[in-house]
Amino acid sequence: MATQTLPDTMAAMLLTGHGGIDKLVYDSNVPRPCAAAGEVLVQVTATAKNNTDRKAREGLYPTKDADDVTSFAIGGSPTLTFPRIQGADVVGHVAAVGDGVATTRIGERGLLDFNIYADARRDINLTPDYYGHGADGGYAEYVAVPADQFHTVDNDALSDAELASMGMCSYQTGYHMLTAAGVKAGERVLVTGASGGVGTALIQLCRVIGAIPYALSTPDKADALRALGAEAVFDRADMDDFTAKVREVTHDEPFDAVMDLVGGDMTHRFIDTMIFDMTRRRTYPRLSIAGASGGNVSEMLWTRIYLYQVQIFGVSHGTREEAEQLIAWIRSGDLKPVLHAAFKLSELHEAERYFMDRSSNYLGKIVIVPDAQWDAHGAPHALAT
Repeated sequence: MATQTLPDTMAAMLLTGHGGIDKLVYDSNVPRPCAAAGEVLVQVTATAKNNTDRKAREGLYPTKDADDVTSFAIGGSPTLTFPRIQGADVVGHVAAVGDGVATTRIGERGLLDFNIYADARRDINLTPDYYGHGADGGYAEYVAVPADQFHTVDNDALSDAELASMGMCSYQTGYHMLTAAGVKAGERVLVTGASGGVGTALIQLCRVIGAIPYALSTPDKADALRALGAEAVFDRADMDDFTAKVREVTHDEPFDAVMDLVGGDMTHRFIDTMIFDMTRRRTYPRLSIAGASGGNVSEMLWTRIYLYQVQIFGVSHGTREEAEQLIAWIRSGDLKPVLHAAFKLSELHEAERYFMDRSSNYLGKIVIVPDAQWDAHGAPHALAT
C-alpha cells in the first residue's frame, strides 16, 4: 500500500509550561512529525486522558512540600521539556512507516504501548518514562512511535474511542500492580479508587486471572462496579469501622492483597483489612501502591509493617511482556472498555475541568479526539447534555 499524501503541519495541544490549564495552547500550525527508522507515523483518532497528564502539567512529582513544582525525573534529570504534546494512550491508523518497517502496516489500526523503554528487556522496566511526557504523545493529529510498540487491534466490536479507553497507562499499571504482588486465582483483593481508569481495569483484570475483587468507591457507582466484576462495593465516605465492614462481607477472611490508588492516611486502614487475623492468612499481606490522591505524605508505623510482614510494592508502568498480554486479552474480548465520554481536542480545557470536577461523578475514561476526526470517532461518544 502506498504512503498517503500527508500535510506538512497539524493541529496539536501544546503544554507550554508548568501550571494551570492556561498552559495548554491549541495550535493548528504545528510541524507534523516524520517516522524515523523503526517507527510508524500514526494518524491519531483517539487518546485517553489520564491523571498523570494533570500531575505532569501541574508539576506534582514527587515533593514533600505541596507548594513545590517539579518534573518527574526517574532517570536522573527531567525529560519533560516545553512545549510538549501530552497524551499517552494513543489509538489511530498507520499513515506512513520509517526505514525497516513493512509498508503493509500502512492503514493498520492500533493501540500504543505508551512506555519509553530504556532497553530491550521484556521482564522489567526500571526507569519508566512515557509518550506524552518524555516524548510527544497523542493530543495531536499525528504522532511518530516505535513500530513494535504500536500493536494492531482489529477487533471490529471496539470503536477507536473505546479502544483508547483501554490504554496501557491504566491497564498496564493495574496489571503490574497485580503481578508485582503475585496475586493468584482465588485471592481476595481490595481495589481502592475503583471507579477510575486503573480501578476499573483492576476489577476486570482480577476476574481474568481468577482473583476476587472488592471495590472502594461511592454508592451511586456500586451497581456499575458490580456489573464490571466487583464482588462487593464499600462506601469510601463511610470509613468508620472499615475493618468491621470488611469482616462482615468476607465472613472474617482478611484481604490477601490491596491495590491502593489513594495513599495518604487511608493506607493504614487498608493494611488493617489484611492483618486483623493472621491465623487465617495463606500468604503474606501485600500492598501495591500506584497513586497518592489521598495525600503524598503520611505517617507509617514501620513496626507494624515488619512484625506483620506486610510486603509493599511501589508501581509505575509495567513491562513489555505485560503489555503484550494485555493486547492479547483486548483482541480476544476478555477485557471490556469503560468509556464515559469523548471531547474534541480543541476543547481540552473543558475536558480538564470536567475531569477534575468531583460533582461530574463519572465511571471510566474520558477520551480526546482530534477535531478533524470528530464526526467519525468522537461524536458517537460525546458527553450527553
